[in-house]
Amino acid sequence: MMTSTDGSIPPVMTTSDLPRTKAAPVARKTRRQAAPEAAAADARATLTPETWVDAATAVLVDQGIDHVRVDVLATQLGVTRGSFYWHFRDRQDLLRRVLAGWREQSTVQLTNRLSNPRSSAAEQLHDVISLPFRGRAAQRAARIELAIRAWARRDEMARAAVDEADAARIGYHASLFAALGYDANEAQHRAFLLYGYEVAESLMSGQGTAAQRQARRAFVERLVVRGTAPA
Repeated sequence: MMTSTDGSIPPVMTTSDLPRTKAAPVARKTRRQAAPEAAAADARATLTPETWVDAATAVLVDQGIDHVRVDVLATQLGVTRGSFYWHFRDRQDLLRRVLAGWREQSTVQLTNRLSNPRSSAAEQLHDVISLPFRGRAAQRAARIELAIRAWARRDEMARAAVDEADAARIGYHASLFAALGYDANEAQHRAFLLYGYEVAESLMSGQGTAAQRQARRAFVERLVVRGTAPA
């Protein structure tokens, strides 16, 4: 045991007497810092590819194809651009999905609904002619169609999608006329005439009063559908 020069025993040092050092701060995120990251994660979890496609379609209709951009959509949906790439490779991938969604809803699903095995060909044609007159649903479909056809005037991918949709719809019309007994050529001609009327009626809904449009519809049905019976 050590003693001091005067013979006394020095006091024993305890841990409380050692100089204290500050502990290294633990890296912790504040609630304010963690909130944006949590919100972004929630957005990625709740947004689906269909959400982006619907938003892109709305911008296409209201502002045109040039405004369908990732930054515009991300701002509208309240998410970061990075959230977009969870679902799509790039903008072109999104545009392909917009066209595919339009085709599915306006051609495939619509034709499936109209092709009721319990309905005759004449009844199905009557339903087809009524499509431009089905209220808000018809108006929304017409706005989307008009926007996509405008896009197709300057883009090959959109042009191919429109051509495919037109061919499929005309083919469905022709099959109905064939079921009524018309030969292949006349069925195709009647189908083209009727489809041309439907597109025009949808895209030019402001031409004439409601009564005039209904009279036009009845005339077309008499002319194309109930016209001269096949020989």
